[in-house]
Amino acid sequence: MKRLLITIDGPSGAGKTTVSRRLAERLGYTYVDTGALYRAVALIALSEGCAPDDDTRLAEICRHLVLRFENSSKGPRLYATCLPVGMDGDDITERIRTPEIAMFASAVSARSVVREYLLGVQREMGKGGCVIFEGRDMGTVVFPKADIKFYLDADLDTRALRRYEELAARHAGAGLAEVREAMKKRDEDDSGRAIAPLRPANDAIRIDSMCLEIEQVVEAILLHIRAQAK
Repeated sequence: MKRLLITIDGPSGAGKTTVSRRLAERLGYTYVDTGALYRAVALIALSEGCAPDDDTRLAEICRHLVLRFENSSKGPRLYATCLPVGMDGDDITERIRTPEIAMFASAVSARSVVREYLLGVQREMGKGGCVIFEGRDMGTVVFPKADIKFYLDADLDTRALRRYEELAARHAGAGLAEVREAMKKRDEDDSGRAIAPLRPANDAIRIDSMCLEIEQVVEAILLHIRAQAK
């Protein structure tokens, strides 16, 4: 089988993370959660009291930030080193999974200084193939020449319920209405931003996950990948 570079884009709650992880396991590929990279920048910016549009301070954070993924029995873990703020290989996997960080990440992801920094990080990770990149602009901006692209979607109510159940399982405490409103706002922010807006690539294979179980989505994607890899 070819060493493919695969992208999976789509809005929050469409199932991208779970699908991408399972797909990576099935194929023996590396999985990269690109949204986690933006959340890492957001986490540090918030802790430093940096405004999401303060490009000077965001650029300074990025200059000192080193991010790496490691596989573990609990799935991929994200580690961050940013010595000016006291991080030295800290595991931030759980700390970045809050609604506050998600909203802030959406804001900083619209800043060119952040996108330029993470563009280089992601493209370095993609060298050699055998990688699945999950995000919002992987197939449109970061890897426009990816071997195969997918866009995973579902309606807002379905996605909000999924995210609410995910947060409830971690005892995050956010109500369904609050989760839905936050997700709606993020959809609008991500789709309406001037830089790299959320949208399917012209050559992306679109999959509606609303009425599908995770494994059904994985199987549908695998059919396309196997056909491409022949």
